[in-house]
Amino acid sequence: MANSGEGKVVCVTGASGYIASWLVKLLLSRGYTVKASVRDPSDPKKTQHLVSLEGAKERLHLFKADLLEEGSFDSAIDGCEGVFHTASPFYNDVKDPQAELIDPAVKGTLNVLNSSTKASSVKRVVVTSSMATVSFNGKPRTPDVTIDETRFSNPEICQASKMWYGLSKTLAEDAAWKFAKEKGLDIVTINPAMVIGPLLQPTLNTSAAAILNLINGAKTFPNASFGWVNVKDVANAHIQAYEDPSANGRYCMVESVVHLSEIVNILRELYPNLPLPERCVDENPYVPTFEVSKEKTRSLGIDYIPLKVSIRETVESLKGKGFIHF
Repeated sequence: MANSGEGKVVCVTGASGYIASWLVKLLLSRGYTVKASVRDPSDPKKTQHLVSLEGAKERLHLFKADLLEEGSFDSAIDGCEGVFHTASPFYNDVKDPQAELIDPAVKGTLNVLNSSTKASSVKRVVVTSSMATVSFNGKPRTPDVTIDETRFSNPEICQASKMWYGLSKTLAEDAAWKFAKEKGLDIVTINPAMVIGPLLQPTLNTSAAAILNLINGAKTFPNASFGWVNVKDVANAHIQAYEDPSANGRYCMVESVVHLSEIVNILRELYPNLPLPERCVDENPYVPTFEVSKEKTRSLGIDYIPLKVSIRETVESLKGKGFIHF
């Protein structure tokens, strides 16, 4: 597999992001030439970690592109066989969900897909979606429930519960499937849960922050259960979904679903001296966990990195980047 990409040109959008940076790294290591779009190529915080990757000097080309600007991905996608669309904002402190999350997600996806149809070279587009487009349809999520790729979130439910990120990704994925069907474009979506593991970029991303927040002297942990998955598995799945001709549809990516109390327990076991929160933020029963089917991602050859390893990698990486001191 080492040189599966030799002589092939692919595009990665939002290349400075957490998943995208790993994707660029793995693509370069497989011999691909990568045309990477970033919003601001002159900002070293966005590009330094990319240009210093092995193979970048020879085979990484940076392009400026903006999700909201029609046609701005044309030159990055032109001449590419594959497109990985990972660019989409993800953060929790939102003032104007439409402008900050929904427009960039939906319009950005359509802009990238549109540029992909203009380039006759493009064979397949792999879209980074999210478990947020799978999970929220109002049906229960409990330990006896197994969620798989056939489940779709309901935008009205996301909106009613002010899950703006979930809404943005759900609307974007819906739009992508409609567009692909209309235009006969071959797309595959990767739907990861909370992505953790080592950071390549110098800035803190939202999912790694969920771990950091537990370590930085928090008195309580949130009453929440999430699916968790390692960034390396997610990046690898994107490439497998591109390279494997039989890959199709959506791929849920979850190594395990655990409550944040369990994350605290694992942290305590790995780092006995860390000041970790002792109690939950509220007195309510713990939000239940649920199962997510691994069957479809196994067909891509993904053998999940265990949660405990992912947590250790995240903490060591946060430590190395100076986000924690102990």
